[in-house]
Amino acid sequence: MHLQPTGTNLAQDSSNLSPQDAVAAAQPQPELEQEVAGLIVEALNLEMGPSDIDPEAPLFGEGLGLDSIDILEVALVVSKKYGFQLRSDDSNNTRIFQSLRSLCQHIALNRLT
Repeated sequence: MHLQPTGTNLAQDSSNLSPQDAVAAAQPQPELEQEVAGLIVEALNLEMGPSDIDPEAPLFGEGLGLDSIDILEVALVVSKKYGFQLRSDDSNNTRIFQSLRSLCQHIALNRLT
């Protein structure tokens, strides 16, 4: 099942970023990854620690094993924490929620806070 997060897209257009900013956002960011992993663990009441989440593992299916409802919860906490929302009709949602790392890269490009 492929259900995408809802909300109004208030995110910045990443095409307006300087090449340096785009490259920096695309790099692994261990601090942000641990922060977002903590948000996921807390929001979903997972029985694991944030450091147990492999940044490259899929969020759906065999990786972390999240389902579409879980992803909606993650989208909500990301929206509240980082000041932008994810649109359900965004064609990039599959890529954005592919892994913790891909989610963090999207956050780094679009966060307001």
